Amino acid sequence: MKRGEPHVTPDSFRRLTLRSATVTAQRAVPTNKFRIRLSKSAACPTRVESGMLAANLAMSQTGRQSLNTSAVLCVIMGGGQGTRLFPLTKDRAKPAVPLAGKYRLVDIPISNCINSGFRRIYILTQFNSTSLHSHISRTYKFDQFTSGFVEILAAQQTLTNTSWYEGTADAVRKNLIHFLNHDFDYLIILSGDQLYRMDFRPVIAQHVETNADITVATIPVERAAMPSLGIMQMDADRRITRFEEKPKDPAVQESMRLDPKLYAELGITGPAMRDELFLASMGIYVFNREMIRNLLDQPLPDFGKHIIPHAIKSRRVFSYVFQGYWEDIGTIRSFFEANLDLVSELPRFNFFDMNSPIFSRPRFLPGSKINGAQIDHALVADGCIINHARILNSIIGLRTFVGAGTELNRVIGLGSDFYESEESVVKHEREGKPRIGIGANCKIENTIIDKNARIGNNVIISPAGKPEKFDHELYYIRDGIVIIPKAATIPHGTVI
Repeated sequence: MKRGEPHVTPDSFRRLTLRSATVTAQRAVPTNKFRIRLSKSAACPTRVESGMLAANLAMSQTGRQSLNTSAVLCVIMGGGQGTRLFPLTKDRAKPAVPLAGKYRLVDIPISNCINSGFRRIYILTQFNSTSLHSHISRTYKFDQFTSGFVEILAAQQTLTNTSWYEGTADAVRKNLIHFLNHDFDYLIILSGDQLYRMDFRPVIAQHVETNADITVATIPVERAAMPSLGIMQMDADRRITRFEEKPKDPAVQESMRLDPKLYAELGITGPAMRDELFLASMGIYVFNREMIRNLLDQPLPDFGKHIIPHAIKSRRVFSYVFQGYWEDIGTIRSFFEANLDLVSELPRFNFFDMNSPIFSRPRFLPGSKINGAQIDHALVADGCIINHARILNSIIGLRTFVGAGTELNRVIGLGSDFYESEESVVKHEREGKPRIGIGANCKIENTIIDKNARIGNNVIISPAGKPEKFDHELYYIRDGIVIIPKAATIPHGTVI
């Protein structure tokens, strides 16, 4: 030992090491509990403090550090078979259905989560999830220095359970083991087939302020919408006191009417004040961590039909009243009308709002090429080639080719997944078959054209004079709208 060096025994070295580790841990993480501090305005959580001794900073079973400052875990329901959106759901899950020419439905709730600062997101699926898997894996990639992720949990067989998801609550129950691997205080359940823009931070803030066990997001609707939605009734403190699933009895409907005295407090102004309004569930729920564990101990399969109505009787269930645009994209008609609204001069949902952008997969496509076409009130996505056509009130999806002389009116084109090669185009022409896209001199109205469809020259498509629902080998009609299925071929000169 050199002169002047302190004499360190093994025992003193051990004590010094333990003391250094303890001081480092205390400096790094001074508290031992997640908590949200609200600003004086109580508009939203302004700071989330976290703390935990270094010894407890363990890795979760999923391989991620469990510490996360958002305190919120998000779960998006992928839906069931999507029969009401058939044939758009014939080969894909509902959240993977294209929207507005370049997006997917699932991009809406994911973007709302990201814009709210919540970046731990699970998506639960079980039907036709291949397309959804592909979109998610190519789109939502967070760097390795954050704990953010967007992952799909598909229904699977285990040693303890071999059944499919039997409802929304059953889906969460069967994946609860994965959720509980993460540190979170609040679990937010979202739907994957709705169109809306919403900041979830005020929802969490109200949930904390009211000391709620469950918070249900609701929206005022008119009487005509009641038979297709779950209707809530709340008191002056916004605590939910009653729930009716899709009420059709006029007497029951009348008893669920929202008290007009609450209109001002809820921010309901203008022409809506003259209407009869009712509170409809948006299918958005916030649960405390322990509450979701306790509620899912019972084998009830669905949140809207079973869990929430039972919880109202014994738990603190509150309503967060949302005042923005919201549309449930559950049917062909609602999908069609929601898309068409986007081409209006002042659409109810604004994709141009860059304060809360809607994210999707970057495809690096060229700008669309317009060769003398007349276009009025339309959305044209990237990578299209439109010749001397006339397009009114329509959406033209990615990579769409439109031939000269064609007229499109109220058409939703979902685009194409790829550009057809020159060799393929020539080969199909030799065989008398159309190329991918829409041929020349066509007249198409009130139609949805799914991806990769081949529509020949001189084709006429219209639902006029046809039944509301009809199945044909070349097309389908649902809600009075013609749907050309994915990769379908409509020969030259066909009249539908």
